[in-house]
Amino acid sequence: MNSAIVRGLLVRGMLAGLGAGVLAFVFAYFVGEGSVDAAIAFEEANSHHAASGEELVSRSMQSTAGLATGVLVFGVALGGIAALAFCFALGRIGRFGARATAALTALTAFLTVYLVPTLKYPANPPAVGNPDTLDQRTALYFLMIALSVLLGIAAVLLGRRLAPGWGNWNASIAAALAFVAAVTVAMVFLPSGDNVPNGFPATDLWEFRMASVGVQALLWAAFGLLFGYLAERVLEPRATASAGRGAELSAPAA
Repeated sequence: MNSAIVRGLLVRGMLAGLGAGVLAFVFAYFVGEGSVDAAIAFEEANSHHAASGEELVSRSMQSTAGLATGVLVFGVALGGIAALAFCFALGRIGRFGARATAALTALTAFLTVYLVPTLKYPANPPAVGNPDTLDQRTALYFLMIALSVLLGIAAVLLGRRLAPGWGNWNASIAAALAFVAAVTVAMVFLPSGDNVPNGFPATDLWEFRMASVGVQALLWAAFGLLFGYLAERVLEPRATASAGRGAELSAPAA
C-alpha cells in the first residue's frame, strides 16, 4: 500500500467520520439532551451557591451548535485515526476484504476504546461527580483506555500465535477469553470513580448512560459501514466497476 492510497483512505476515513458524526449528533440531540437537562435542573435545585452574572454560553447554544461542533470534530478525528488503523490491519488479521476489515476495525475500536473503559468508568451527566476528584477520575479513565487497547492488541497477537496449532476458531475463543480475564483483573484492582450524589434520580442517570452508549455505538457502526464502502472503491475499483457493469447487463431491457 503506497502513500497515495494511504492518503486517499485517510481522507475518506475523515469524511466517513464526518458523516457518522452527523448521525450521532442527531441521536444525541433527540435522545440524550433530555437527561442532561434533568441533571442540570437537579444541580441547580441542590446548589448552595447562588448564580451570579450571566452565563457565557446559553444552554440552547450548548445543546445545538456546541454539541454539533464537539461531535463532528470528534467524528472527523476518529475517522482519521481509524482509517490509519484500517491500513495497518488490512491483510494482517485474515483474508478479509475492505468492507469486512473496516467493520472489524470499527467493532474492535468501539469495544476497546469505549465500551470496556465505560464498564468501569461510565459516563456521568452534570451534577454527578466531585469536582475535586475530576483530574483523578480523568486520569483513571484514560488509563483504562490504554490498558484496554494494549490488552486488545495482546489478544490479537495471542490469537495469531495460537492459530497454526489450534485452528482459527479455537485460537480466537482462547484470545477472547484471555482478554476478558485480563480486563476483569484490571477492573478489580483499579479504584472506583463513581460518586453519584444522594437523591440523584436513578432513571435520569440510566437514561444518560444509555444515550452515551447509543451515541458511540451509532458513531462507530455508521463509520464502519461508510468507510467500508469508500475504502472498497479505493482498493477494489476494478471489481466494483465490473460488478456494476454485470448488474447493468443482467438487468432486463425496458
